[in-house]
Amino acid sequence: MDAIQVHGVSKSYGSQRVLDGIDLTVPAGTVFGLLGPNGAGKTTLVRILATLVRPDAGRASVMRHDVVSEAFEVRRKISLTGQYAAVDELQTGRENLVMVGRLCRLGRRAAGQRAVELLERFDLAEAGRKLVKTYSGGMRRRLDLAMSLVTAPPVIFLDEPTTGLDPRSRQQMWSFVRSLAAGGSTVFLTTQYLEEADQLADRIMLIDHGVAVADGTAASLKVRVGGERVELEFASAAALALAVADLDVPASGERSVTVATTGTAAEVRELLQRMDKVGATVDKVAIHRPTLDDVFFALTGGNPR
Repeated sequence: MDAIQVHGVSKSYGSQRVLDGIDLTVPAGTVFGLLGPNGAGKTTLVRILATLVRPDAGRASVMRHDVVSEAFEVRRKISLTGQYAAVDELQTGRENLVMVGRLCRLGRRAAGQRAVELLERFDLAEAGRKLVKTYSGGMRRRLDLAMSLVTAPPVIFLDEPTTGLDPRSRQQMWSFVRSLAAGGSTVFLTTQYLEEADQLADRIMLIDHGVAVADGTAASLKVRVGGERVELEFASAAALALAVADLDVPASGERSVTVATTGTAAEVRELLQRMDKVGATVDKVAIHRPTLDDVFFALTGGNPR
C-alpha cells in the first residue's frame, strides 16, 4: 500500500513557479527523503501534503484521503514536526505531552500514561518533570518529536529534524527515525544533510526549481554520476609522466591520475602491476566512491538545504 501519492502537483506564488508537476509515491512503512537547494519547493510540498496549502494543479493523497477534499481525514492520519521545536518552555516535558494528549481528546489518565510512555521512549524520563526552558536543544527536539507521536499517526512529516543539533543528538534522532519506520510508520523527511538522507531514506527525490530531477535509492542515484574511481599518487613527476602516457589519461593532480574502476582488489592489483611494468612507481592508492554530495552537485549545481 502507498501511504502518499502525488500526481502532477504544481504551485505558484504570483509569477514564481514553486512546484511544477511533481509526481511521487511513498510506500507505507518506509522513509522518504526530499532534498533540494534553497527555494527548491521542499517545504511547499510538505505543506500541501499536510493540508496547510492548496495545490494549484494536480492531486495528492495521504493514506488514500485527498489532501483537499478530505483534509480533515488527512489531519487525523499525520503529524508534522517543523524545523523549530514547537514546545511550551514554561511547562514541564510531561505537561507538554499531556496537553497535546488532552487536545487530541485523550482522557486525563490516558494522556498521562501516553506521556510516560513517550518520555521513556525518547530518553526524557528523568527530565520529564523539569521545565522545558532548562532543556538542551537536543532534548527539545526529542520532546517536539514525542509530542507529534501522542496519537501514533501512521504518517509523519519531519522538516529538517536535526538542524542545529550536535553530532550525538543527531545520531539519537536518526535512531528514533529508524525505529519509527521499523514500527510501521511512514516518514517523509526533508533535510539539509545529505548524509542524513543517505543513512535514513529508503528512497530519495531531488527537486530543483520546483522540478524533480532525480528519484531513486541512494545507491541508484550514485550510479548516475559514475562508478568508483581509483586515484594513484606517484613518487615523482617522471613517474607521473610515464603513467599518463601508458594510461592515456590526464593528470588529476600535481602527481596523481584518476582511473575508473569497479573497485575490486583484482582490478586494482592489475593496475599497480601495469604501473610497475612501465616504471611508474606508485606512492599512494585511494579508492573514491560516489557520494550523495556528488549526486546533488551534478544534478542541481546548488547547495543542499
